[in-house]
Amino acid sequence: MKAVILAGGQGTRLKPITDYIPKPLIPINNTPILEWQIRYLKKFGINDIIICTGYKTDQIENFLNKKDLGVKVRFSIEKTPLGTGGALKKIAPLIKEKSFLVFNGDTITNINLKKMLAKTNTIAAIELRTKFGIIETADGKVKKFIEKKEIANVWMNAGIYHLDKKILKDLPVKGNIESTTFPKYARNGKLNFIKFKNVKWYSIDSYKDIEDCSKEVEKIIK
Repeated sequence: MKAVILAGGQGTRLKPITDYIPKPLIPINNTPILEWQIRYLKKFGINDIIICTGYKTDQIENFLNKKDLGVKVRFSIEKTPLGTGGALKKIAPLIKEKSFLVFNGDTITNINLKKMLAKTNTIAAIELRTKFGIIETADGKVKKFIEKKEIANVWMNAGIYHLDKKILKDLPVKGNIESTTFPKYARNGKLNFIKFKNVKWYSIDSYKDIEDCSKEVEKIIK
């Protein structure tokens, strides 16, 4: 099984740090996001990884060349941003297996990847979490404060996919898979999902995300 890490974004919401280093190399507890992700994939026996990059690729290559993480890594380099769909279409010649895993390059999680392998064209779904504190009320009074509560039965895309190789021909040359191919597949009943409850999941988009993830990452990826 190959895994593709989509790591080509510029990380504009994490400026000014991303003016100097690419987002995948932002450290969480002194270890870059990308290294945490590779450790996570190795836990599931995934040692063949394609990294789609575009922004400050040389830094990512230098890091992986200097540090042996025990995996085979190949790069697909975008001269101009292609979006998630375009990035995957570009690596089509490298996919020889019937299916492959896709992982957003800013995600740290403990989702069980083995459960993703039952069906292809499957999205990992997690319960939506609020970014703000919740208040419980009764009779015009505040009864309780709850921080970042999960909203039951409202599901969000976790940015982890198990895709059939055949989907590659339906991807755009440029554009995001989430706004192009996935909606078409959904309308035609060709897109599956697996629900994951009570999992740890962080998308590193802000300094607060870095802070929150740093408190949990050692437990998430042992």
